[in-house]
Amino acid sequence: MTTMPRGGAADVPGAVRRRRAVAAAGAVSAGLLVLSACDKPTPLSTITVGQSSVSEEATCGGADKALNAEALTVCLKDTDIKSITVDPDETVRFGVDPDVAEKRWTILMNGQPLTEDSDKTYRTIPGSVFFNAQYGAQGDSTLVSIKAGDGKKDSQAVTGLWSFKLKKDD
Repeated sequence: MTTMPRGGAADVPGAVRRRRAVAAAGAVSAGLLVLSACDKPTPLSTITVGQSSVSEEATCGGADKALNAEALTVCLKDTDIKSITVDPDETVRFGVDPDVAEKRWTILMNGQPLTEDSDKTYRTIPGSVFFNAQYGAQGDSTLVSIKAGDGKKDSQAVTGLWSFKLKKDD
């Protein structure tokens, strides 16, 4: 006859609880390990025209580190950027993450400031502006960039650049 310590058969739920606790601890550890290997994505900027919108992570920078003039020049020449079609009669809406707004941002058209810097998350501009020669537009497409600053009003320090191509809808 086999002997079992008194109450041994009744401890089965305790063993199940221990196994579940070990499994949960393992899952949490694995999750933390995976998260620690990920980089934080750069904030998004979005352009919306009518029912269409396009979002982009920073073309250059996007973190808190200031970019030098050479990096900005190279970044403004980047051709691998997203585009959106704009009817000149529509309103173009620009949106940035609150982190970007907190550090102040401005809209550039073909590399030149189109607006003053702002700490708001949202701005609107008439679509006709982007195809008007008076504002420096040439042809049926315009490079528009969102430039993030260092948080100081009218500062020249740039921490990120998001670029988009606006194509005129005929």
